[in-house]
Amino acid sequence: MYTAHFRCFRGCPGRWPLTDVIYTCPTCGGLLEVHHDVAALRDRSGAAWKRVFEARSGTTQWPYGSGVWRYKEWVAPMLDDENIVSTFEGNTNLFWAARLGEQLGVPDLWVKQSGNSHTGSFKDLGMTVLVSVVKEMMTVGSPVRAVAAASTGDTSAALAAYGAAAGIPTIVFLPQGKVSRAQLIQPIANGAIVLALDTDFDGCMRIVQEVTKDNSIYLANSMNSLRIEGQKTVGIEIVQQFDWTPPDWIILPVGNLGNISALAKGLSLMKELGLIERLPRLVAAQAAHANPFYRSFLQDFAGKTTRKAEKTLASAIQIGDPVSYEKAVAAIRQFDGIVEEASEHELADAAARADRTGLYTCPHTGVALAALTKLVQRGVIQRHERVIVIATAHGLKFTSFKVGYHDDQLEEVEAALANPPIYLPAEVDVVKRTLDKRLALAQA
Repeated sequence: MYTAHFRCFRGCPGRWPLTDVIYTCPTCGGLLEVHHDVAALRDRSGAAWKRVFEARSGTTQWPYGSGVWRYKEWVAPMLDDENIVSTFEGNTNLFWAARLGEQLGVPDLWVKQSGNSHTGSFKDLGMTVLVSVVKEMMTVGSPVRAVAAASTGDTSAALAAYGAAAGIPTIVFLPQGKVSRAQLIQPIANGAIVLALDTDFDGCMRIVQEVTKDNSIYLANSMNSLRIEGQKTVGIEIVQQFDWTPPDWIILPVGNLGNISALAKGLSLMKELGLIERLPRLVAAQAAHANPFYRSFLQDFAGKTTRKAEKTLASAIQIGDPVSYEKAVAAIRQFDGIVEEASEHELADAAARADRTGLYTCPHTGVALAALTKLVQRGVIQRHERVIVIATAHGLKFTSFKVGYHDDQLEEVEAALANPPIYLPAEVDVVKRTLDKRLALAQA
C-alpha cells in the first residue's frame, strides 16, 4: 500500500496525516512537505511506472483521465476516489514556438500552456488536490466548514471553482485594485465570499493566516503543501510528453515560490524512481518591481530578502515576502538553477513578440520569456538546447494589459510592436491604398 504524510521540510521529528489541519511544523515553525513512502513506490520499476501513466493518459476511467490524478500514487495515494474533485485539469499542450525560438536563437523552444485549463491558470493543478483532501476531511467529520485563500487573482479563481464543484464554501482575500476584472469576476461568479482589502497581497496573506487559526476555516495558500503535490505534476507531464526525456531548461515566472518548489519536487521523484537519469536546469523569473528572490540569489541566498512589492504588470507575482522561500532555495541549488528579473518594458515586449508568433501570453509568461531572452543573449542558454517556458495563465485574463500595450498606454513600456486598429472611411480605394502600404511594410 502506498502512503504519504506531512513532515517538516527542515527535518524536525514528527509526521501527520494529510487530513490533519496543520500547515507549519509545531517545533520550528517551518513549512511542511508531503512525504511519500519511496521504498513502497519502488515496487514498480521506472519502466513499469511509465506504462501505468501512459495507459491512463486520456482515459475515461475516474479519476485517471486528469493530468494530476493520472499520477495519483505519487500525489495523494490514500484518498478515496469518490472524494476527488476534478475538472480534467492538466493534460495541457506543449506549443512548439518555432518562429519565436528562431528569433531568439533557441529553435527547440516549447511553451507549456498551463493556462489552457478549467479556470485559466496552473493553479488548478494544486487546487484539485487540496479541495479533494478537504472533501475527504469533511466526509469523516472534520470541523472544517470553509476554505480560504489570499490571492492575486488566479488562486482565488481556482479555489472558488473547485469549492463550488465540491459544494464547499470558499472565502478569498484580494488586494483592492490589484486584480484584473477577469480574475475578480471568477470567484464572484462561482459563489465565493470575496473580500477586497485595502492592502497588498502580503497584507492579505497576513490576515488570512490569522483567520485560519480557527480550524473551522482551512488555509488554501501555497504554504499548504497539498497544493504543491498537484502542481508538481506539470514537470512530470512535460517529461512524459517528450517520451520521458527531460528538457535542458525549464523557465517559469515566480512570486510566492510554490510553483518552482513543486516543479523540483516532481522531477526529483522521477529521478529517484528511475524514470529519468538527469534533471533539467531551472530558471525562476521575477518582475523587477517584485524581485525579492532575485535579490537573494545575487547574495547566494545568504539570507531571505523581503521588500515592498511595487506595482507591476505581472500582478499575480507582485509579492514581496514569498512564503515558499526555503523550498525554492533548495530547488535552485539542487537543479543548478538561475534566478533572473525582467523590467516592465522587457516583460511587455517579450509578451508582444511572442503574440506575433501565434501565442497569446499573460504578462507573467512575458516575465519568463524576457528571462529566456537575457540568458540566450548572455550565452548561458545555448542554441542546441531544448527549452520549456511554462505559461502560467491564459492571456484572456489580462485583456487590459493587451489593450494597454497596443494603445501604447502602459507606464515604463515603449510599445514598439503596438498594432492598433486602423480607422478608415468605408471607401474601397482608401482601403486598398492602406492595405498596399501595410503589406509592403510587413514584407520589407
